[in-house]
Amino acid sequence: MSDVKKNKALELEGRTRTFSLRTRDFIQGIEKNLTNNHYAKQLTKSASSIGANYIEANEKFSLKDCVFRMKIARKEAKESIYWFEHIQSKQKEEREFLMNECIELKKILSAIILKLERKL
Repeated sequence: MSDVKKNKALELEGRTRTFSLRTRDFIQGIEKNLTNNHYAKQLTKSASSIGANYIEANEKFSLKDCVFRMKIARKEAKESIYWFEHIQSKQKEEREFLMNECIELKKILSAIILKLERKL
C-alpha cells in the first residue's frame, strides 16, 4: 500500500472512530423512554460497526474479503441513518451533523467499493 493510500485509510479510520464516539455521546444525551431506548441500542450497534468493519476490510485476506467487509460497513451506515431518523432528540443540530456525516461515510464507502469491484 502506498503512503498516500495508507494515509487516506488511516484518515477514514479516524473519521469512523470519531463518528462512533460522537454518536455514543449523542445517545447518552437523548431523552430516555421505551422507544428511544430501543432505537438507541440499534444505533449504538450500527454506528460502531461502521468503523469496526472498515478496519477489518483494511486487514483483508483477499480483495473479495475486503469488498465484503466494505459492503457490511456501508450497510451499517445505511442502518445508522435509519435509526437517526427515528430517535427523538432535543439535540437537533448534533443529530443533523451526525446524520450528514453518516451519509458522507456511506458515499465514501460506496466509492471505495466501486473502485475495488473493478479490480475483481
